Amino acid sequence: MTLTVVAVLFFALGLYLTMRGGDAFVEAATFIAEVTGIPKIIIGATIVSVATTAPELFVSVLATLHGANDMAAGNAIGSVCCNIGLILGISLLFLPGRLPVREIRVKGALLFLSAILLGVFCVDNALEPAEGLVLFAVLGIFLFLNLRGASAGKLPPHHRLHAETPAKFRHGAKFVLGAAAVVLGAHLMVDNGALLARLFGVPEGIIGLTLVALGTSLPELVTTLTAIRRGEAAMSVGNILGANIIDLTLVLSASALASRGTLEVTAAVAARDVPVALILTGIALLPAMRDGRFRRLQGVALLAVYIGYIASLML
Repeated sequence: MTLTVVAVLFFALGLYLTMRGGDAFVEAATFIAEVTGIPKIIIGATIVSVATTAPELFVSVLATLHGANDMAAGNAIGSVCCNIGLILGISLLFLPGRLPVREIRVKGALLFLSAILLGVFCVDNALEPAEGLVLFAVLGIFLFLNLRGASAGKLPPHHRLHAETPAKFRHGAKFVLGAAAVVLGAHLMVDNGALLARLFGVPEGIIGLTLVALGTSLPELVTTLTAIRRGEAAMSVGNILGANIIDLTLVLSASALASRGTLEVTAAVAARDVPVALILTGIALLPAMRDGRFRRLQGVALLAVYIGYIASLML
C-alpha cells in the first residue's frame, strides 16, 4: 500500500476511536457528577478538560522538543480558536441554554486574562520561561477556584445518585478507557492528518493552526457532540472553557519550558491569531457573563467568524 493509503486508514481508525471513546467518556463523567454531587460545569471544566487537553499538551511539547516552534504555538492558539469558534459555536447552535452566572463570570474572566496576558507576552514574538510561570499562576488560580467551588456546590447526599460499587468501578473504567481512546484516536488523526497535508504541500504553520489544532481539539468536539446528544449543556460549556484556559496556560507554558529558553512565536500568530482568539472569546462570553444565558445567535456568529478566519489562512 502507498504511504497515502496507510495514512488515510490510520486517520480513519483515529476517528473511530475518538467517537467510541468520547461516548463512554461523557457517560462516565456525567455519572461522576451525579454520584459526587459536584456541579457538572465544574466536572466539565476540570476532570474532563484536563483529559481532553492531553493531545494539545502532548503535541505542542513534542513539537517544541523537535524544534517545530511554529507548530507548538500554532497548535495551542489554533486549538483555542477551534474550541470556541467551531466547537462552542456548534454547541450553542444546537444546545443554547442558561448556566450559573457566577461560574461563567469567574471562568470567563480567567479565560480573558489568559488571552490578554498571552497577547502582551507575544508582542516581542517570543514567550519567555518567566512569562510561562505567570501563565502557570493563572492555571493555579483556576484550579483552586474550581476545587473550592466543587466543595461549596456539592449537592446534599439525598440528592445524589446512589450507585453500587460494581457500577462505580464500571464507570471508572469507562472514564479511563474512554479518555485513552479519545487521546489515542486524536494522536492518530494528528499524525496522519499532518502527514497527508505535507504530502499535498501544506506549510507547517498552517498545519499547526488548522489540521493539528482541529485534530487535537477532537476530544473537545467529540465530548461536545456527545453532550449535545445527551442534553448536557453544562458539561459541554464547562469542558470548552476549562480546555481553553488550560491551552493558554499549561500547554504554552510547558512548551516554553521545554524549549530550554525562549519559545518563538511568529508575528502572524501574535498579530492575527491571538486577536482572533480574543474576539471569539468576547462573542462567546460577554453576553453570558451578564445574565448566564447562551444564545443560538452566538453560535451562528462564532461559526461565521471561525469560517472567515480559516478562509483567511488559506489565502
